[in-house]
Amino acid sequence: MFAKCFDPTGARHGLPTYPWRCAPDGLATKRQLRARGLRPGGQSIAAQIMRPRYRRGPLVAYLYHVDRAKPVRPMTPGKWAALAKANRARRTCPACRQDAGYVIPTSLGMCVPCAYPEEQRAA
Repeated sequence: MFAKCFDPTGARHGLPTYPWRCAPDGLATKRQLRARGLRPGGQSIAAQIMRPRYRRGPLVAYLYHVDRAKPVRPMTPGKWAALAKANRARRTCPACRQDAGYVIPTSLGMCVPCAYPEEQRAA
């Protein structure tokens, strides 16, 4: 399994490929960059890591150069306002138009008291 995922020259997969958790220093995934307060910043994919699975295709994560990464852009007041508006819309019940205080489950499509009114009367 290890040999299938080890291709540092990129001859087999087209990109330098390393086994899961064996990436060289100086490369990171998008999540790892984000944890450091960085973003890829338009750079192309430098390498990939693969984790083979038995009954499905392998899991693949792309790697980027840490030294070429740029800092994450700060949130502007307009972005904060748009995010607050979107979250408020997710909490508003379409049936009773009340703020439920939690994100409305998509499986119900409305707040719990509107979805199960007979159970609310019994309680």
